[in-house]
Amino acid sequence: MTMNLDDLDRLWQRHPAWRLMRARNAPLVLSFLGTYFVDGNRGAVPASQLISALDDYLYELHRSEPERYTGEPAAYLDDWSAAESGWLRRHYPVGSDEVHFDATPALHKAHSWVDSMRTRTFIGTESRLQTVVELLRQIMHGAETNPDARIAELERRRAAIDAELDDARNGVVRTLDETALRDRYQQVAATARELLADFREVEDNFRALDRSAREKIARWDGGKGELLAELVASRADITASDQGRTFQSFYDYLLSEDTQNEITHMLAAVQRLPQITPDQRLHTVHHDWLDAAERTQQTVRTLSEQLRRFLDDHVWVENKRIMQLVREIETAALSVREQPPHDLGLTVNTPGVPISLPLERPLYDPQPETRVDSLLAPGEDDDADLDGLIAQRYIDTARLAATIRDAVPPRASASLTDIIAQHPLRDGVAELLGYLSLEADDIMVTIDDHATSIPYSDPAGNTKIVRMQHVTVSRP
Repeated sequence: MTMNLDDLDRLWQRHPAWRLMRARNAPLVLSFLGTYFVDGNRGAVPASQLISALDDYLYELHRSEPERYTGEPAAYLDDWSAAESGWLRRHYPVGSDEVHFDATPALHKAHSWVDSMRTRTFIGTESRLQTVVELLRQIMHGAETNPDARIAELERRRAAIDAELDDARNGVVRTLDETALRDRYQQVAATARELLADFREVEDNFRALDRSAREKIARWDGGKGELLAELVASRADITASDQGRTFQSFYDYLLSEDTQNEITHMLAAVQRLPQITPDQRLHTVHHDWLDAAERTQQTVRTLSEQLRRFLDDHVWVENKRIMQLVREIETAALSVREQPPHDLGLTVNTPGVPISLPLERPLYDPQPETRVDSLLAPGEDDDADLDGLIAQRYIDTARLAATIRDAVPPRASASLTDIIAQHPLRDGVAELLGYLSLEADDIMVTIDDHATSIPYSDPAGNTKIVRMQHVTVSRP
């Protein structure tokens, strides 16, 4: 794409990668951050860990050049993560109260550009030409809709494979020379590193979507459904875009166990070839791809979590409003409890009619006839002792009340002992209990705490004594 003067001038002023090229401490930024984040393929790290690593790096540097880069590590990180720099991103991950730093795509771009400026003793071109030709073949074959043309292409591939099989069976094995091996290995290493940089840029694009969603949520004052529709549409747009689809295809392919085993086996075999100087960063590059892809997926999950939190917050607000309305209704009901309004202006009709289906009725269940025999079988004749029943006596409480009225004048009181001395007990203890249980408006019986003794004679003429608390009878 052709770029005019205004585009280049705008990039020169605003792009963080270009600002890094113009910075005075660009060698320190690229050497430390490039090695730590780009070559090490690290994601977000805590500030304390990055400050410690930079402090160690500066310590080793000051051993040979003590006057160079004398600033504090924390001050450097604050400067590199400032908005006017944009080489580090500082944020607080979910569940952590410590600031974290992460490299930006601008740092990757600057690092790759500077890395490409170094003098290379070997520049491979044949492997890249083969890659271009193979990609062109895939494009043509993938876009071909004519069955005859597709069959012809597949037969050509089969013929080439059959010829190679015949040569192998005859002992003819054609191998790549040392130059071709180095050329292809260089192409693999460059592409592998470019993939890591691409992942960083894809992650930044997803993060921009997440930041945009947060801004919309913070400023939204309309309906919940409209906002959700807009957020879901934004998520669907980036997922359905060319970038989103190719990333998802790459991620699914990389998650395959067979793919991982194949890549691990091929990398180990290539690294052992004597014609190649192995790049140690390439030894575990497929794990670095997986880590970078997982960080990108985590950014997408963060967007989904933001949507869920938005729904939870709105549900909480709605529930709070419902409880507030309930409290207002309860308060209004309490205020008119003493004088309820006669006409509330509200009519509630009972909905529906009772329905009784014939099949719901139980079947008739005849009950067995119940026979009741209330007659008791005659028992053996026995001589019952009826003396106790015959000996029962009736206590005339009216006679006792009349006795008290005769013995105690109104507004006076007397001891029950004295009353019984004048009017001896006829029925023993039963008559004494009758005195205590008298209930009349003009007679009051009071029991004191003092003990007393009341003598009386039983029907046989024997004298007996009842010991009880002192009782006073009074007439108000």
